[in-house]
Amino acid sequence: MKFGAAEPLRIVHLITGLEAGGAERMLTRVATGSDRDRFASLVISMTAGGSMEEILRRAGIRTETLGMPRGQADPRGIIRLLRILRAWRPHLVQTWLYHADFFGLSARLLRHRPGLLWNIRCTESAGSAAIRRVLSSCSAMPDAVVANSVAGQQFHQERLGYRPKRWECIPNGFDTRELRPNEVARRRLRGELGIAETSTVIGMAARYHPMKDHTNFLAAAAELAQRREDVMFVLAGSGITPDNRKIGAAIGKYGLTQRVRLLGERLDIGAVYPGFDIATLSSAFGEGCPNALGEAMACGVPCVATDSGDSAQLLGDTGLVVPRRSPAALARAWERFVEMPSDERRAFGRRARERIVCEYDIDIIIRRYEALYAEIVSENDGAALDSQEEHINIGTGEDLSIRDLAQLVCDVVGFRGEVESDSSKPDGTPLKCSDVSRLRGLGWSATIDLRTGLERTYRWFLENAGDLRPRSAS
Repeated sequence: MKFGAAEPLRIVHLITGLEAGGAERMLTRVATGSDRDRFASLVISMTAGGSMEEILRRAGIRTETLGMPRGQADPRGIIRLLRILRAWRPHLVQTWLYHADFFGLSARLLRHRPGLLWNIRCTESAGSAAIRRVLSSCSAMPDAVVANSVAGQQFHQERLGYRPKRWECIPNGFDTRELRPNEVARRRLRGELGIAETSTVIGMAARYHPMKDHTNFLAAAAELAQRREDVMFVLAGSGITPDNRKIGAAIGKYGLTQRVRLLGERLDIGAVYPGFDIATLSSAFGEGCPNALGEAMACGVPCVATDSGDSAQLLGDTGLVVPRRSPAALARAWERFVEMPSDERRAFGRRARERIVCEYDIDIIIRRYEALYAEIVSENDGAALDSQEEHINIGTGEDLSIRDLAQLVCDVVGFRGEVESDSSKPDGTPLKCSDVSRLRGLGWSATIDLRTGLERTYRWFLENAGDLRPRSAS
């Protein structure tokens, strides 16, 4: 046996969907960026479709769907999940978001026994109250609960009563090779949107959702627009399109029709942020570790954010934080950056990028996930060694019939007789194939085949047979 030559640990990532949201993008970064020699990833989406699915497939990550209708409970989904888990036999299941946490819990209750990690991505949440009560009462069942923010961990522990065996806080990570200052992208975006180079662009990339509080953003924009004619506003994200009647009506209400540009969902977000002079996040509740801020910071854009989740911790001294639901405070913070000399504002952006590179680069964060996965699997396998209900099979994991095994022994020891079968006895097991997945999960695998092992053992026996015979009593 040889330590370190193990097959990759099989990790299942289970999530509600694969749209371009924060949790979905972080899952995609972890799955595609993990060391393929050590970790094999399977991504299971409870619902079908989503822009992240194609990115995962292009990167060679296997994806499956449970085919559940959006917004509807379907018990057949858990049956499909169990079927996939039994076929793939993962060492660990990492769930993302509440409904996936619930499905991962259900699989464990139904006696599927890989490691289980939940992943909390927010603080307060609109809806999900019933399922969060269930998860809170069962929060000691997973091996650990990952939170992407200190605020999220505190909220679930103090307000919801989560009591897991172990908390692990791992913030979001950002690809600083893809997300970086880009003057060409800056000019291209402004040209596409018809924005003059002399204008100051304030932008936000966030899906259309009450949590993101676009009303707050637009109210602040209206206030600043009355004082500054050189400011333009750009909004990007799922649902941020001209055919969204609600956001269109709000833009008209505030008299911003000529001052706001709507981009919709953009997968090339690294080509969008460089076009902003100031990035913002106007959330009213629910943030964890906001992707929108980290991505903008990586692109060297100074940020203004409301005090939700870990926004203040992420920004540090590189941006400005204002109270939630205060358009006046948001407008004043924007104006402070607008009135700065451009060199001073760009210095804020440079410090923001340095902060992300040093503390939140995706490679740093992926290594933390990998270390946690390996530790949980090792702990579970160590516990199995101490359990009388569990055992570790030692072997190569290759199929071999009883007759072939007998013939192999004959060949090794030089037996020239015949091997006969007794058909009057029960057939027994026709193949002798040990399940060695737990052994390999501990980092062990066979370095020689069965024939070589038998030959070496038999040779040793012949060389030491005299010493092995029992001595006569004196």
